[in-house]
Amino acid sequence: MRRGSSKPFGEWGIKLKSKVLKRFALRVLIYSAVYVLCAVLIDQWLNGWLMQWLYDHLPFSLYIALNENRWFYLCLPYTAGLLVLSVITILHTGRLLGMAEQSLQEDSPLMNAPKVPEELRDFHQKIQSFYAAQQEAEQARQLAEQQKNDLIVYLAHDLKTPLTSVIGYVSLLEETPDLPPAQRAKYAGIALDKAYRLEQLINEFFEITRMNLQTPQTQCSHVNVTRLLLQVLEEFHPMLIKRELTVEHRIAAGLTAYADADKLARVFDNLFRNAVSYSHSGTVIYVNASAQNGQLVVSVCNQGDDIPAEKLERLFDKFYRGDSARRTATGGSGLGLAFAKQIIELHGGTIRASCIRGWTELKVTLPM
Repeated sequence: MRRGSSKPFGEWGIKLKSKVLKRFALRVLIYSAVYVLCAVLIDQWLNGWLMQWLYDHLPFSLYIALNENRWFYLCLPYTAGLLVLSVITILHTGRLLGMAEQSLQEDSPLMNAPKVPEELRDFHQKIQSFYAAQQEAEQARQLAEQQKNDLIVYLAHDLKTPLTSVIGYVSLLEETPDLPPAQRAKYAGIALDKAYRLEQLINEFFEITRMNLQTPQTQCSHVNVTRLLLQVLEEFHPMLIKRELTVEHRIAAGLTAYADADKLARVFDNLFRNAVSYSHSGTVIYVNASAQNGQLVVSVCNQGDDIPAEKLERLFDKFYRGDSARRTATGGSGLGLAFAKQIIELHGGTIRASCIRGWTELKVTLPM
């Protein structure tokens, strides 16, 4: 028997035992009723003829013994019949168990036989579905593990680049005390930028560990989502100027939700950061927020490289990064959208991604 099949097999075994016991009890009742009826008929209607026949064909002593203990001898064939019935039931149950054992195989030829019970065919189908789910889960686990390992290699490589720059520029400042103030300020600024990048990568390592070890907990309260969205957008002003991007938003006034304000801000930050990072320079990012049918709907749409359908489905996977994300300026841990999905689902909402001709939209729906 394969690993992981004991649970469905055990459940089916319990059902089989109950079914066999019920059938056996029913057969015993029917057999007993028929036997007693036949015994009464023989005793009442055929007693004279039967006793005369026994008197003519049996020794006198044996005839006397049968006549005086007739009910005792009637019980002997009844007991023998019960034994035969029990043996048949045991053999049939053993056959079913053997067939069930064979049904655990993926391509069991027995399942194509015409006399296989229907419940055994159903059991075979359930077992195969269970195996398929187990294999998919194992493949998903291996894929996530491989992605995590690849990401660690990428981040370890990325850590080296800013660290080398920091050491290089700081060493240059130390070894050249007579540098002009303007050049010294330039080198110090570059070293600081690289140090910030190094801090970001280190934080991503911590984020990986935290997401693998625990599930985020929410502390919900009534949140002014309109104000929250505007505040988060304001924080991206320097990045927008640097990448020559503009934002057009239609955020309805008075939007509220019962949510964890800090984690909701983190979700919107990840959505905006994703849009800014992967937008073509000089394009517009559209942000919409409104109440629809008692739900809060927030969408962020940007123009960038077209995302194939197979990659679009994996945007919310942990540790997933597309090829373009390997650029140091934009590449992250691949946890931002995975974290956003996790938080949104904790709040009972959904998050979806779509891409049409380079226009990528991330849409969040939350209960209000």
